[in-house]
Amino acid sequence: MTREKHIVLVIPSLQAGGMERVMTEVANYLVSNPAYKITLVLYGISREIFYHLDPSVDVIKPSFLFDNNKRFLSTLKTLAFLRRTFNKIKPDRILSFGELWNNFVMIAILGTKYQVILSDRSQPDKGLGAFHERLRKILYPKAFGIIAQTHKALEIYKKKYKHTNIKVIGNPIRSIESTGLKRENIILSVGRLIKSKNHEALIRIFSNLKGAYTWKLVIVGYDHLKQQNQKHLEALADELGVKDRVEFAGKQKDVDSYYLMSKIFAFTSQSEGFPNVVGEAMASGLPIISYDCVAGPSDLIEDGFNGFLIPLNDELLFLEKLQQMIENPELLNQFGSNSLIKVSEFEPSGIMQKFECFLTYKLKISDNE
Repeated sequence: MTREKHIVLVIPSLQAGGMERVMTEVANYLVSNPAYKITLVLYGISREIFYHLDPSVDVIKPSFLFDNNKRFLSTLKTLAFLRRTFNKIKPDRILSFGELWNNFVMIAILGTKYQVILSDRSQPDKGLGAFHERLRKILYPKAFGIIAQTHKALEIYKKKYKHTNIKVIGNPIRSIESTGLKRENIILSVGRLIKSKNHEALIRIFSNLKGAYTWKLVIVGYDHLKQQNQKHLEALADELGVKDRVEFAGKQKDVDSYYLMSKIFAFTSQSEGFPNVVGEAMASGLPIISYDCVAGPSDLIEDGFNGFLIPLNDELLFLEKLQQMIENPELLNQFGSNSLIKVSEFEPSGIMQKFECFLTYKLKISDNE
């Protein structure tokens, strides 16, 4: 006789963001299967839900607010809340997202037999400070499994945590349908205007292109993390003589139209967990040129197939390959077609099936097992 499997999804936030979007998709996918009961525990400082969550997902939140003025006490109360919740539910499996918060969840289940799968959602070699790194080295090996977003992350986690049950599952990339927009001579980049996105390098490279007077660089993104970089980037474009050909489009709800009206997607980020914008550009049929940062671009881009993968911070090679792209329309068309082939590896239902398989691996599903 089969029995319903109770899976608990644990996340600190469901605000707008990549980690939150993926967790919502996992919840909605799993709850559509009557074999599963899905509970989502939302326990961070903010408890608003940005993305559409199927009403069949049971959402549990603490009854108290996290008080930053009494951080230590709030932390202890949250740990106690998580432990009580798990003991009440008695889940078959727990999935936890969030590199700092995963330690929190692992502490909450110490001394129990609950099986937790952990997934960090940022740059895999990102330092989190001596205390948290020490905790991770102690706690992560105790997890039932770990999900790595990229193959580079897999390499790093194997060395760091000596865990034998690590699975690579990339992010689901939504399809982007053509709306008939005519492509223009636009080099597009999408990303918040923060230092790690390295827009300075892209503006410098763009300013050194030869014979590109009909081309425009469009950057979709906004100031974030109190860095206030837009004014600096605008001044740089002015200094390099390309102010009239560099457009700062700001925050856009309709990013798809920018993908669909551009001819090249350029990405100079210095660190990533999994660059969703690169996948979305591919889903719109764009050729890609990107730095091979840690981590993600190498999982999405096959050098010479759907774009060019450039060693990190090699501006001269980036310039050379970008110049080659703007001078060769046939190459752009071929790379763009190949992007659509490559991105099919991250089709949402396929990615969700991978989550399901890993989450239910070795679960007892009948009385005869």
